[in-house]
Amino acid sequence: MPTSPDRPVPDPPPAPDAAAVRPTFARVDLDAVRANYAAVVRHVSGPRTPLVIAVVKANAYGHGAVPVARALEQAGAAMLACADIEEAVTLRDGGIRAPILVFGALGISDLDGVFTHGLTPTVSSPFAARALSDAAARRGVTVTCHLKIDTGMNRLGFRFDNLDRTMQDVLGRPRLEIAAAYTHFATADDPAHPLFERQRERFYESLSRLAAMGIRPPLRHAANSAALLRDRNTWYDAVRPGLLLYGLVPPGVAASIPLAAAMTMRSRVVAVKGMRVGETTGYGARAPVDRPATIAVVPAGYADGLDVRMAGRGSVLVRGRRAPVVGAVSMDSITIDVTGLDVTPGDEVVLVGEQSGRRIGAGEIAAELGTVPHEVLCRTGSRIVRTYAGGADPARESAP
Repeated sequence: MPTSPDRPVPDPPPAPDAAAVRPTFARVDLDAVRANYAAVVRHVSGPRTPLVIAVVKANAYGHGAVPVARALEQAGAAMLACADIEEAVTLRDGGIRAPILVFGALGISDLDGVFTHGLTPTVSSPFAARALSDAAARRGVTVTCHLKIDTGMNRLGFRFDNLDRTMQDVLGRPRLEIAAAYTHFATADDPAHPLFERQRERFYESLSRLAAMGIRPPLRHAANSAALLRDRNTWYDAVRPGLLLYGLVPPGVAASIPLAAAMTMRSRVVAVKGMRVGETTGYGARAPVDRPATIAVVPAGYADGLDVRMAGRGSVLVRGRRAPVVGAVSMDSITIDVTGLDVTPGDEVVLVGEQSGRRIGAGEIAAELGTVPHEVLCRTGSRIVRTYAGGADPARESAP
């Protein structure tokens, strides 16, 4: 697999100045990320242990792409993966030297980054094959790439049932070195859905069809977190965990793999006030209280990544107790019901994490909102300062 050109590793960002950190911040445990990676490696170990392609797209699922990628690189990840060339360039600029697979389409990105930053692009259409091959020819080089096969997701990839026609454009591109073929499952987290097995069969058939054309990539991969837990037959030569690295099991999939949540999010109470019967709090004047109530204001809102659906559904931890979110989730704040609790300004509020033995996890939040944990994590806002533990150099990262 290609590596990036030699380049100096930049100094780590400075540790956060306590006076400059907003009351609402996230803490990422890089030791947990490394431990989760090791747990995945142990899970897939065997006579033919697959490589692990660690997925760090979407700012490492909201955890901070560069610090997390560095931790996974140190842990021994064979390859990292991100969504587009721009994300990959950010990793290279942060000093990441491990091979980086770019999942996304190449049509609207600047292809120069593939060559100047030593990236491994995905070819998922005849257009992408032509564009990448032409760019390589202009530079007089051959580019290593992965070939994506669409076996039923119906997003990116060469259709499994049309390879005889579409692969002709790839076969005629000598500047492309196909290092791997892969697919992506649409329903790996739904054991009852028949598409998962159909996609697995289609991928096997596609590999046979490619071989008949003379395309025999040394690597094959298909398994995301849910698939690698669900069916070892999908491990092939490499697996692509994402959610597992951050300490969460995909909903709908049973697993005994030991994991530790990597990110917590905390804030503080900034105001406490009383409400009379019939009064409301927040925009829209929803849900008048039917009893005298005490509410607390927490400076975290949808601009920080909190979902507006938390109102009336979600809760937080304060003084070791659950406090429900009441009223509308605003851009910069939420209000919580602390009736009967001795809450004062300055008290710690846990949005995601543990307090006094009680815990609110991203999986629980996702279930309350009717979504997936990936969304909860990726929503973590750009103005949230990430502080890091478990690294050689504790760092602050506030970029989105």
